[in-house]
Amino acid sequence: MSRRLTRTTVSFAAAALLGGIAAVTAPAALAVGEGPSCCANGTVNTSILHTYDSMVAELRTQAAKQPRMQLEVIGQTIKGRDIHLVKYLSDPSNPTILYLTQQHGNEQLTTEGTLEFIKSLGTGKNGDVLDGVNILIVPMLNADGAMGDVDFSLDDYVASGDRHLTRYNAARVDLNRDHVAKAQPETKALHDKVLSVYDIDYAIDLHHQGTTSRAGGELVSGSILHPTNGDVSAQTLAGSKRLGAVVYNAIQPTGWGHLGKYVGGSERTIARNGLAAEYGISTLLFEMRGMSDHENESAVLGQKSNGYLIRQTVITLTSTAQAIADGSIDTVDASFWDTLPAQRS
Repeated sequence: MSRRLTRTTVSFAAAALLGGIAAVTAPAALAVGEGPSCCANGTVNTSILHTYDSMVAELRTQAAKQPRMQLEVIGQTIKGRDIHLVKYLSDPSNPTILYLTQQHGNEQLTTEGTLEFIKSLGTGKNGDVLDGVNILIVPMLNADGAMGDVDFSLDDYVASGDRHLTRYNAARVDLNRDHVAKAQPETKALHDKVLSVYDIDYAIDLHHQGTTSRAGGELVSGSILHPTNGDVSAQTLAGSKRLGAVVYNAIQPTGWGHLGKYVGGSERTIARNGLAAEYGISTLLFEMRGMSDHENESAVLGQKSNGYLIRQTVITLTSTAQAIADGSIDTVDASFWDTLPAQRS
């Protein structure tokens, strides 16, 4: 496919589509609030999360159910686990978005939400979005870290359950600092078999951060940021900001979501910057609140918060796919970036 002019931004139609989701969520005090934190005030048990094997089983189940879904193996992790790409490619002329989860293995609730989103694309509720957008999904890029199958000790990690989850891959490398060298097999597979193959217009890199960040004096449910590298074109940056506007307009009015502006670096080694600079992809980083495991208790959020963080992921993916499909991303007002408060830890 030849690269099209980047089509870039939230759809008020998408916000309406998600109104039912927002209406049934918990109030702000139960969603963001002061807790539940780990570990005195909240349990974190990794056994309630998808394992790599159960995630793959769910992907295969959905691929068998959904005629429009394709499942491809794009490479293997250091420990030999297959890395999967979910593909909904309805029309080469449609714009394409990539959703990327779990570059960091201990940031799993975005993957949980992404699996729910995949299931929704096989239903009448969201399936029609596929007529207007091509969707690529790489869930659990860092499967070795997600399974705690690494060549270093995780004895200091705080979660309970059947495994620990770590930020790094098996070789103790941060995959989100490998987008220039592409030295790790996980990152190389992403670039060689996805980013270099498909004509991708947008990408959202889904992560988790610590639990204590605030914006405007309130704890955030998450923070977002566009590319900040000087090699990113003005057109690509504008598309990134409109993509952020879609997410902000969908999350901020829920009553439990509160977003801030993430404070991040400008290095091309980071996906948010590297993908935008190298491929001209309009990218957005979304850092959800709280991690599933860590050696530092203050970074881990109790599992009673899992529901709203998973829902926040589903809303993010649904709203952006809808806005791209119906074209409203091209006209969304991105001026909110001018007043979005930077988060502070």
